[in-house]
Amino acid sequence: MSKLRKILAATGAIAALSITATGAWAQDCPRGDLDARYCDRDGDLVADTPDDASELVDPDTLIFAYTPVEDPAVYKAAWADFLDHLKEKTGKDIVFFPVQSNAAQIEAMRSGRLHIAGFNTGSNPLAVNCAGFSPFTIMAADDGGFGYEMEIITYPGSGIEDVADIKGKQLAFTSPTSNSGFKAPSAILKADYDMLPERDFEPVFSGKHDNSILGVANKDYLAASVANTVITRMVARDVIKADQIVSLYKSETFPTTGFGTAYNLTPELQASIRDAFFSFEWAGTSLEAEFGKGGESQFIEMNYKDFWNVIRKIDAANDVSYTCQ
Repeated sequence: MSKLRKILAATGAIAALSITATGAWAQDCPRGDLDARYCDRDGDLVADTPDDASELVDPDTLIFAYTPVEDPAVYKAAWADFLDHLKEKTGKDIVFFPVQSNAAQIEAMRSGRLHIAGFNTGSNPLAVNCAGFSPFTIMAADDGGFGYEMEIITYPGSGIEDVADIKGKQLAFTSPTSNSGFKAPSAILKADYDMLPERDFEPVFSGKHDNSILGVANKDYLAASVANTVITRMVARDVIKADQIVSLYKSETFPTTGFGTAYNLTPELQASIRDAFFSFEWAGTSLEAEFGKGGESQFIEMNYKDFWNVIRKIDAANDVSYTCQ
């Protein structure tokens, strides 16, 4: 097994999760790419809420996790005001769960230990198909605009003037489940530059977007593929200076983090959680203080089937399977 495939296997990109379909999970129902424990009778590509009341959950304490993009301590503070609002709307105690990896976040929801989450762009399909994640909203600007671009970056004086110059050198990815940190650049490098990891360049994995960005800014990495919204927020917080980064490539716009719930929360609880997102007033809050740096100011409704279509196409180009075994 090659070094890259070992990394992928260890992080769950090749075989995301081990699930056995037994009993009720093997029920005869339409499911598409969903794991055998789920049904999709309405064709929206997301697991249906169970009809059997015995399969529904209504926990006294709700666990919330935001995608492990940057320092968890920063985001615990950033989400504080929203989580207070969520507590008021649901009548439940809320706990912020600082996940350390995409795989750990998916596993937590699959096992029933995570109820509400924001999964990053690339992890959404795996979370939907393997963990019963039901996304319904993303962050957007005042005018309804949303999304981010993948950028391949280097630092001034690196000797890399164009993406093709990375050939024979090193490129930092974040994690195999990340869209902008691995999937999109892999597809683009293959299609547009005939460049493959290990054959044409050395792939390394930093774990998180901020690690990759700091690595380039500090000249530890020659180049990296990242989400540009993370760069914007890090510059706004003076973690890096804008002139420490040079952009070599900028992609089309992708949907950003998708927020939603576990599929088997009671319909009433799911409704109150949705209401919390859409009734939250951003002005003057800790959420605005952090995410307003990237232009976000509201939650808007979305659906996985349409909004994640381009991401599923990128996954298909990369031969990514959503089979949970």
